[in-house]
Amino acid sequence: MATLLATNMCYFQSTHRVKGFERLESKDKLQFRSNTAVPFSKGSSGRRHALVSAGTSLVTVTLLSPFLAWAEEKEPAQKEEDKGLIDAIKSLFDPNEETKSGKVLPKAYLKSAREVVKTLRDSLNEDPNEITKFRRTADAAKESIREYLSNWKGQKAVVQEESYVELEKAIRSLANFYSKAGPSAPLPEEVKSEILVNLNSAEESL
Repeated sequence: MATLLATNMCYFQSTHRVKGFERLESKDKLQFRSNTAVPFSKGSSGRRHALVSAGTSLVTVTLLSPFLAWAEEKEPAQKEEDKGLIDAIKSLFDPNEETKSGKVLPKAYLKSAREVVKTLRDSLNEDPNEITKFRRTADAAKESIREYLSNWKGQKAVVQEESYVELEKAIRSLANFYSKAGPSAPLPEEVKSEILVNLNSAEESL
């Protein structure tokens, strides 16, 4: 019995060693294959990654180029638009305005003077036989002249301006004629032409 047990133990140990050696040999072969294959796999993966990255970059640049160019073209226009908006806001709160002649005058004066030029010219050019229209344009001219004189007559800020001087001549000529001939007298062409010249000169300075 003891001999049989010892024989079995020897057989088991021998078999275990053989199987152990086989497993070690198999493991070594797998390790060798793994070590052999890994560098090739890494290199291949790296090349594929580089190719994919390069392809992606090329596609991205190709697709985005038109948009980038459009953005670059739009930027100066956007800046110009922003500048125009800022200037408009500043102008809105600025009480002064630059005239055609390059002078800076109060906006309120320029508005009032332009209104006198427009309404008085319309009144002078209106046909006196069209009584309704003539009265309407004449009333508008009287109102604009009254407002202009009440706000700006003798004002130092504008009294030396050419527009002021020319409007003063036109209003004086009109007042002198009606004070002598009466409010219902027809305006002679000579006086009318003189006043229109004054209005044109004033308008060029506004």
